[in-house]
Amino acid sequence: MKTLHRVMYGDSARVLKEVPPESVDLVVTSPPYPMVEMWDELFGHQDRRIKSLLEKGEGDGAQKAMHESLDMVWRSLDPKMKRGSMACINVGDSTRTMSGSFKLYPNHARVISSMTALGYDALPEILWRKRSNKPNKFLGSGMLPAGAYVTQEHEYILIFRKGGKREFLTGPEKAARSRSAYFWEERNSWFSDVWDDVRGERQGLGAKGPRARSGAYPFELAYRLVSMFSVRGDTVLDPFAGTAVTTLAAIAGGRNSTSIEVDGEFRESVERRVLGCAEEVNEHNLLRLKRHLSFAEKKGGLRYRNEVYGFPVMTRQETALELPLVSSVKKVSPGTFEVQYSDEGFRLDLVRD
Repeated sequence: MKTLHRVMYGDSARVLKEVPPESVDLVVTSPPYPMVEMWDELFGHQDRRIKSLLEKGEGDGAQKAMHESLDMVWRSLDPKMKRGSMACINVGDSTRTMSGSFKLYPNHARVISSMTALGYDALPEILWRKRSNKPNKFLGSGMLPAGAYVTQEHEYILIFRKGGKREFLTGPEKAARSRSAYFWEERNSWFSDVWDDVRGERQGLGAKGPRARSGAYPFELAYRLVSMFSVRGDTVLDPFAGTAVTTLAAIAGGRNSTSIEVDGEFRESVERRVLGCAEEVNEHNLLRLKRHLSFAEKKGGLRYRNEVYGFPVMTRQETALELPLVSSVKKVSPGTFEVQYSDEGFRLDLVRD
């Protein structure tokens, strides 16, 4: 099995014109968050009004203009998505003091409004709990009422579907779906509406980085979403690619991917990361198998058996589950990478080790 992965650079709304219509099965992305200071310059470059509005202290107007910039991407993305495809958008609300007034800017509500206006169905969302132990995390008047503010320690993973429920009608479609199953115990954890077991990504890029902070979400977050809402052979798209975390998650899951990043200075580091990812993604999949085997041994009495690995599983739907093993990653043209997977897959003795 082979998958292809394209990483393109430039303004997302413009570059999306190069993506074939109705070719995308899943979107996993995290856009710049409006009214978070680290993204002011980026938004201001795309819309000159924003810098002026911020300088005047007009927070509501600046947030509106920033979301209008994101709306251009959502509109450009829409014709590229298949009927029944899914979009997972990680976004956080912002707090900021403008003109002497501290307030919340509810970005997640604005994104929901944009996507539903395009005709998408909003599905139950996930709260990604990012606990902070910083001593200055509490804002306001300390121990005295009534000027203190609730600590904001979560972000949203908004989930949308285009059109009706996806159908798997042909034999190959059904087989791909069965091979892409997740374990019963993973279902119980992943499909909870609160994720508090996913650690945030380190944001610092170092003095030589193209930005002081990457804004990246962790690999585990992208990997779960890819596993939950697509099947092997699908195409995953990320219009705000950053350090290409979604690309790596797609490679680990045996999916194809297209990623777009506005900052061309990421090109070298992304290429290096993709070409060297085999060990990382294989270790992640091997750990999934080991965790399941540990669960099965502790649980005991599981009545079904996985046909690929021979170990017990909870349900019949897990019997064809198979995790892909990357054998090679090579660059086939500028920004395009081909991933080859092993036909033999993971050996059970490695899983039991």
